[in-house]
Amino acid sequence: MTSRMHPDDAHPYLRAASAGIRHHTRARTGPDAHPAPPADRPHLDVLHAHLTAVHQLVDHLAETTRPRHPAAGRHLAAAHTRLWQAAAELHDAFHLLPSHTAADDIEARTCHPERLPEGPPVLTICQRHLATGHSIRRKTTPTDHRQPHTTTCTR
Repeated sequence: MTSRMHPDDAHPYLRAASAGIRHHTRARTGPDAHPAPPADRPHLDVLHAHLTAVHQLVDHLAETTRPRHPAAGRHLAAAHTRLWQAAAELHDAFHLLPSHTAADDIEARTCHPERLPEGPPVLTICQRHLATGHSIRRKTTPTDHRQPHTTTCTR
């Protein structure tokens, strides 16, 4: 039997996830931080997972908000698109970083939907990215991705 969580119970988890990201950022950039190493593939894989999870949440919020509050729904839909763009850039950066084996570097730079990528974490990030890409293509057009960000504060 699965239990459904009351929506209000999810907010502490969102706050904890945000706190974790803030802590990670401070640990890498704070005054006591040692020189931070450059991003690596596992790091970008985890960030991609966060972005795609937020992408799914914002997609759901846009869908449920739009009928009653169309203007707010449009802003959430724009955020949904921008999150996809950020996830796509992380995915591309992931493939430009060296893998653990130099022989796989050239082959690992692109996703191959027709066959399995080189294995974890590539398998994880590529599968997640392809699934999220399928979702975004059902709800947006290429023009949506090229439009400049033009939303403004209405307060």
